[in-house]
Amino acid sequence: MDASFGTYRLTDEHNYIREAVRELSEKAIAPHAAEVDDESRFPQEAHDALVQAGFHATHIPEAYEGVGADSIATAIVIEEVARVCASSSLIPAVNKLGTMPVLLSASEELKAQVLPPVARGEAMFSYALSEREAGSDAGAMKTRAVLDGDHWVLNGTKCWITNAGVSEYYTVMAKTDPNAGTKGISAFVVHKDDPGFEVGPKERKLGIKGSPTREIYFTHCAIPANRIIGEPGTGFATAMRTLDHTRLTIGAQAVGIAQGAFDAALAYTKDRKQFGKSVSDFQGVQFMLADMAMKIEAARQMIYVAAARAERGEKDLTFISAAAKCFASDVAMEVTTDAVQLFGGAGYTQDFPVERMMRDAKITQIYEGTNQVQRMVMARQLLR
Repeated sequence: MDASFGTYRLTDEHNYIREAVRELSEKAIAPHAAEVDDESRFPQEAHDALVQAGFHATHIPEAYEGVGADSIATAIVIEEVARVCASSSLIPAVNKLGTMPVLLSASEELKAQVLPPVARGEAMFSYALSEREAGSDAGAMKTRAVLDGDHWVLNGTKCWITNAGVSEYYTVMAKTDPNAGTKGISAFVVHKDDPGFEVGPKERKLGIKGSPTREIYFTHCAIPANRIIGEPGTGFATAMRTLDHTRLTIGAQAVGIAQGAFDAALAYTKDRKQFGKSVSDFQGVQFMLADMAMKIEAARQMIYVAAARAERGEKDLTFISAAAKCFASDVAMEVTTDAVQLFGGAGYTQDFPVERMMRDAKITQIYEGTNQVQRMVMARQLLR
């Protein structure tokens, strides 16, 4: 990777990964994408294929039985899977989101306990920060954790938990000192079999229907004391550092969705005939296609630059990660909407994938921080 400030270089390995993931996605994931969406079911075929190929959690270091891929490689994996199925791309994306707090702040003992099963594909990892009344204002959370001897006891509810019910592990933020504001928040690893842990019903969603989103409940949920991530009171800082690394993966997902919609629209407009010639021969259509491709490429470049800075541990990661996620997700919404338009009436039907991609794109402007919040984050960084 190029060590120059603000730049990156794709290696032969990165290009090989893209080719391999694209081939896998086309063969093992794309054929099931429409059915996964229609039936709102977890894409088990995608999970199995990704695990078999080692693309389900590429970010985990070799020290914990992972492949130790860098941030750009992980972004490429997510991008290429999202190109055919956004729901399936949340397998590697959320595995990174859930484990990133552990990688950043946990003890070696906890890392050695929970990371290898994820690296081996035996477990998935979700992330639990939000609550119904504490979304963008995560510091207002009500979930509590109290130390009782050699256990922490959790009580509360978390919402909007991606892949809840299929994940074995959950990184959970809870208040250990309710009078200390965000400095009273701590992070914990909860296992699905811990007593007092329950999963709620699936949310009925506009898009990413193959990735279950549920509430999770803690009722006197007791976990071993050594499953705290870092020191008490450091959970919120860990959560914010985590998002610096994982917002760019949502940007990668957005780029993939946009690329999939563009590819479909390009092929359709070249094939579709009107007024005796291909629709793509009309300048108005050509300009739409050009703008779509231009914006996708700009978004991709921002994501890779952010990933390179994350890999180098640069201090200004907060700004570029928020900017990349915000820009890429806005592009995804615009490009998928234009793709539906280019398909005409056919684009409004489920006979073609662009209507699904348009629905899937919307969430990228919302989760891991709404784009309004991303702009607040960027502005604060600029005005510091």
